[in-house]
Parts: sequence; structure tokens; C-alpha cells
Amino acid sequence: MNNISLSPHFTLDKLTHSDKAIALGIDNTPPAEIIERLKIVCCRILEPVRDHYNVAFNPNSGYRCSALNTALNGSKTSQHMQGQAVDFEVPGVSNYDLALWISTNLVYDQLILENYTQGIPNSGWVHCSIIAGKNRMECLTINKGVKQNGLHR
Repeated sequence: MNNISLSPHFTLDKLTHSDKAIALGIDNTPPAEIIERLKIVCCRILEPVRDHYNVAFNPNSGYRCSALNTALNGSKTSQHMQGQAVDFEVPGVSNYDLALWISTNLVYDQLILENYTQGIPNSGWVHCSIIAGKNRMECLTINKGVKQNGLHR
């Protein structure tokens, strides 16, 4: 089941894989309604990013069941648990530049540049979520627990 294609370049396995879940014996298999949301994430966030940069990449974190989210100390309201969010990086692209491109070219619910350090292009990661309804277009930077509106280096 995990080899289900969600979009041309992303499979369910890529959006549910977690070394932490494997280590802890957590079953991170999502229910059907979550799979449909993951397809939206892939088609409207990941595929456009892959097309723009013409670089293959795998998400760092996609769907997280409640037990996995707790084990990772994730937010109790994390959109990862709803199949609406993905954390990722694109090889050879600064995470700041990646977040900036997404902020000006895609529709998203929440975009967060997390733990980025200026001068270290591959530091941190980009979190992006999307929902089927009206998206908030909320753009944030979080570094060392400090949250700021907008993108900051």
C-alpha cells in the first residue's frame, strides 16, 4: 500500500517514512482521507517546487500519526497529523530562497522557514501546508523558538 503514487514524482512511502517511527515500532500508515490530502500536498506544493528547480528530492517529514507526532515533540495541532503539511529541502537551493519562491508563486495555508541561519544555505528546513478550502497564506520564520511574521534571514 505504501508504494501508492500520490503524484508523478512522490509516493505514499515518501510522505509517511520516518526513521523515528521505525525505531519506536509506530505504524505511521494513514487512513484513506489523509491519503487524499497528501495528494493535494504533492500536486500543489511538492511537484511545482520540483518542476521549478528541476531537482529530485524527498520530503523530510510528511504525514505523522498522533503517536509519531508526540514522539517528535510536534505541535498538538500540527497539520502533519491531518496530511496537510510537509517539511522539505531541495538539494543545492538555499532554504531561504526556497521559502521565498514558494511565498511568491504558490498558494499555501502556512509557510514556515524553520531554523535557518544566514550564511548556511542548507540550514533548517521549509515547512509548507495546504488545505482544500481557503488557505491563510500565513508566512513565518521560526528560529530557536522565536516566531516572526514574514521571511527573515
